[in-house]
Amino acid sequence: MNVEALKPPAAEPEKRGRKASKETRRQQLIEATIDSLARRGYSETTMADVADGAGLSRGIVNFHFESKEKLLVATLQYMADEYAAHWRSALQKAGDDPARQLDTLVAADFDRSICNKRKLAAWCAFWGEAKSRPTYQALCGARDRAYQNVFIDLCRKLKEDGGYDFDPVATALGLSAMLEGLWLRLMMGTEEVTRETAHQAACECLASAFPKHFSRDGQRAGKAATE
Repeated sequence: MNVEALKPPAAEPEKRGRKASKETRRQQLIEATIDSLARRGYSETTMADVADGAGLSRGIVNFHFESKEKLLVATLQYMADEYAAHWRSALQKAGDDPARQLDTLVAADFDRSICNKRKLAAWCAFWGEAKSRPTYQALCGARDRAYQNVFIDLCRKLKEDGGYDFDPVATALGLSAMLEGLWLRLMMGTEEVTRETAHQAACECLASAFPKHFSRDGQRAGKAATE
């Protein structure tokens, strides 16, 4: 009997191991890029900074990303995917009630996993470059439109349910701009603005726009509260 023939092939496990290691290193480099963007800003972040921050050789950075621009695009892609997965998961868990869905989406924007000084600073670094970099605009544009369309749809449903007199598209745009503005305030690090106070301010806006569905204490009101 050929004993060697009975042994499982070693190539496939080794291949999986190499793949896992490559993905781990890429993730390390992306996380280190987020750290560098938060500390140094966009223009001051270098491949060497990222390598040092990840505890990897500079050759490893070049092997995985070839250039600073490719590394930054991959980092923006990761952050955009993470944000999209976060709000989509929150929306799915909210059920079918539009008021609950909108409430959940707003609350999700202030979850610590995505709303922290490190990631907010990295987002701001990318926002500052977006106007002159079409790649960044294209990368986030479709995701932004999908998010905005959900807001428009929810505003339209709440208008019909509550008999409100507003334009759903303009109201959705205002809500999105309000959330982005609160993120900027949080990034600036002023003492009076925390994740909790920012969320409270967002709830105040919901109560103003949809008084039959939200109260000023951050709770859902009226019909929505009884369902």
